[in-house]
Amino acid sequence: MKVLVATEKPFAAAAVEGIRKETEAAGNELVLLEKYTEKSQLLAAVADVDAIIIRSDKIDAEVLAAAKNLKIVVRAGAGYDNVDLAAATQHGVVVENTPGQNANAVAELVFGLLVSAVRGFYNGKAGTELLGKKLGILAFGNVGRNVARIAKGFGMDVYAYDAYCPADVIEAAGVKAVACQDALFEQCDVVSLHIPATPETKQSIGYDLVGKMQQGGVLVNTARKEVIDESGLLRLMSERPDLRFVTDIKPDADADFQALEGRYFSTPKKMGAQTAEANINAGLAAAKQITAFFNDGCTKFQVNK
Repeated sequence: MKVLVATEKPFAAAAVEGIRKETEAAGNELVLLEKYTEKSQLLAAVADVDAIIIRSDKIDAEVLAAAKNLKIVVRAGAGYDNVDLAAATQHGVVVENTPGQNANAVAELVFGLLVSAVRGFYNGKAGTELLGKKLGILAFGNVGRNVARIAKGFGMDVYAYDAYCPADVIEAAGVKAVACQDALFEQCDVVSLHIPATPETKQSIGYDLVGKMQQGGVLVNTARKEVIDESGLLRLMSERPDLRFVTDIKPDADADFQALEGRYFSTPKKMGAQTAEANINAGLAAAKQITAFFNDGCTKFQVNK
C-alpha cells in the first residue's frame, strides 16, 4: 500500500521520521508532498495512493475523484471540516481524525491568550486575575476537558455546556454543568469555545449570545473561525467597551477588530496544535490508524459513518 503525507504546512522532521518508521514497518510505502503551492500538485500526488495523511489540507470532491485507489484519509488533528465527507462516502473512502492528540496544546494556548487579555495585553496598566473567575467551556470534548483541568490550577470556577455530553459526565469531571449555552454566557466571566463548525454552529456566536456575558467578559476562540458571527460581535464590542476577544484564528474582519485597541488579539495563523509534542503525537496517531485499518479493518475513529 502507498501512503501519502500531503502537508502544505509540514510536520516536524521527528514526526515525519516516526510516520515513516510506522508505515514501512507495516510493509507499506511512504511518499511525501510537503510545502506544495498548487492544487495541481496535490491532484497529481494522489493519483495512485491508497491512504493520505493531512493536516489542514483540503480534500474535496475533485481530489477524491483523482485518487482512484484511495481507501482512507486521516486528518492529523481533531477538526475535519477540511474534508468533504459526503464526497468521501460516495467514493467509498473512510475518513478519520486523531482526537485528543492536540488537546493539551490547544488548552495551554487558551490560557496563554487569556492571561494576556486579562493583563491588558501587557500594556503596563493594572489588569485582573483569573483566580475566582467563572470560566465557561462551550463543548466538553478532549480540548474542553484539558481546559477545565488547567483552569482548576488557576483557581477558576469552571462551568460547561455540551449538547452531546450528559450533565453527569461533566459533573463527574468536577465541572458545573449548565442547562444551555445561553446560561453559560450569562453566568461566566470568560467563555472558551471548543465547538466544531457545523450547520448548527456556524455564525452562532454573535451579538445576542455574547451580549449576555458579565461586565469585563472575555471570549476565547481556538475552535473554528466560522462559528463567529463577525459583524454581530463587532457591533456588540463597539457598544460594550468592556468586552475582549482573543483567538488563534484570524477573522475575515481582522482589520475592524484591530481598531478595537486593547480589546482584541489574534495570532498571525492558527496556533492551537503548533507544538512539537502535538505535531509528533498527531502524526504518529494518523500513521498507526492507517496501519490498523489495513491490517485489521479498524475504523474506530471514522467520522463519515
